[in-house]
Amino acid sequence: MQTRNKIMEDISQLMTNAMGVAQGAKNEADTAMKSLLDRWLADRDFVTREEFDAVRAMAQKAREENDKLSARLEALEAAAKK
Repeated sequence: MQTRNKIMEDISQLMTNAMGVAQGAKNEADTAMKSLLDRWLADRDFVTREEFDAVRAMAQKAREENDKLSARLEALEAAAKK
């Protein structure tokens, strides 16, 4: 029985070591994939959500100002025709 326990302990240790190696390989693959994705995204002209929201707010403000100026211009043109 003693040798059987030794064999089981050796197999258990081998499996534990294999799991550690597999976990290390997974972490390395995750890091490599993230690095690859970061480089790919950096090569594109993508903007952050904050930049997009800022530009959208500026465009909305410009649209509203344009509408006000158009209404004012129409009122001035109408007054000039009288």
